[in-house]
Amino acid sequence: MKLNANGLALAGVVLIFSPLSPAVLHAQTPAASLSGKVTDPSGRPVTNAKITVRNLETGQSADTRGNPDGVYIFPNLAPGIYELSVSADAFAATTAQVTLTAPQQKLDMVLNLASSPEALPNAPSATSASPSLGDLGFTPQQSQPNTQLQAMLDKRTEMLKIHQRLGLITTLPMAAALITGPMVTAKGKNGQPITEPSNANLDFHAALGGATTALYFTSAYYALRAPKVPDTQKHGAIRLHETLAFIHLPGMILTPALGIMAYKQENAGEKVHGIASAHGAVAYTTAAAYGASIVAVSWPIHWKFWEKQ
Repeated sequence: MKLNANGLALAGVVLIFSPLSPAVLHAQTPAASLSGKVTDPSGRPVTNAKITVRNLETGQSADTRGNPDGVYIFPNLAPGIYELSVSADAFAATTAQVTLTAPQQKLDMVLNLASSPEALPNAPSATSASPSLGDLGFTPQQSQPNTQLQAMLDKRTEMLKIHQRLGLITTLPMAAALITGPMVTAKGKNGQPITEPSNANLDFHAALGGATTALYFTSAYYALRAPKVPDTQKHGAIRLHETLAFIHLPGMILTPALGIMAYKQENAGEKVHGIASAHGAVAYTTAAAYGASIVAVSWPIHWKFWEKQ
């Protein structure tokens, strides 16, 4: 009986302490920590990222935030299999699995920008076709180059360049004709200065006038025959340039006509009279208007009056 009593006592002790053994064993299991760094694809830290860790065996989870250097840490985790989820503003969320066995384990995470193809599964890849003009609402006719209009613009540009060159060249014989316009100075019987034309002076002056007229109308031909661009309005210096043509164009018709009349009167030994006597005044007015039209397009002067539509 004594042996049996001792055996019962030992069995009682075992029964009392046996429910505590799993707790003791669990308490003796070392805790693990999980840490790492959250960066973007270039290696720069992602600040204030939200990191969630979830134990896949127990379902328990915990949250934390990365510091300004992108570093996070979860201390005191029980060993096991965990899912780590990371998200941040302007970045696509990502997840990873990790098995905690060591007391200290590291897992770095890389977040892709939300606009990158890797972050947007439904976004078109880099190899997909770029948006076409049709996608932007243009019809096939509108998206085709207008070769006819381009050819017209090229022709207009070339003809206006010739007009400009000839216009500048015209100023040379025009200025020379104005200089040779006054008659040769001589002395009268009373010693007073008078002007008498010489045949050489008249011929030279007439030749310069003819050259001026020929160059002027050749230059005008290229301006008038240049193709017109539809639905365009001229303003500013160009408008002033063309308005002055209403002065020098008639003047270039009247000046040689009056000059021929004056030339015939001079050769006949007559004093220039009648309408022919206006030859000089018309010539100077024409030259002044022509010079102003050249100046208008040669300097960036913006006349507010001419810029009004």
